[in-house]
Amino acid sequence: MKLDFWQVTDDPVEKVVALIARRALGEGERVLVVAADAGQRAAISNALWQAGPESFLANGEADAPGADRQPILLAAEPAAANGATHVILADGTFRETEGFARVFLLFPPDLAPAARQAWRAVDGREGLERAYFAQENGRWVKKG
Repeated sequence: MKLDFWQVTDDPVEKVVALIARRALGEGERVLVVAADAGQRAAISNALWQAGPESFLANGEADAPGADRQPILLAAEPAAANGATHVILADGTFRETEGFARVFLLFPPDLAPAARQAWRAVDGREGLERAYFAQENGRWVKKG
């Protein structure tokens, strides 16, 4: 499993979620976006529907009818009714995410201590590849 830590400083989380989701869908993957707060999920959903002039990113809530058919599913917990292989933890809270090929933990600077703790907690896990990304001058840069 790949576990990416993304420290979000320049862009709103919704824009970062759309960036990651677009890339994953382009690779033929399905995505689960996890955020405990329903208001944050609604903001993310709206941003995905308005993701750019070339196309929208179809999505739906995990408890809605037809959730299993959605390419991007939004949920409060990491349970992928749509068969997602990629999960974006959009609210900055690390959760156990067994069964996913790739996990993205998005966190603001004030949650950096919790992200560092999560980084240390998964240290040494077999089959786990970690990376840390930060925004610099409007670009994402791999730091570790």
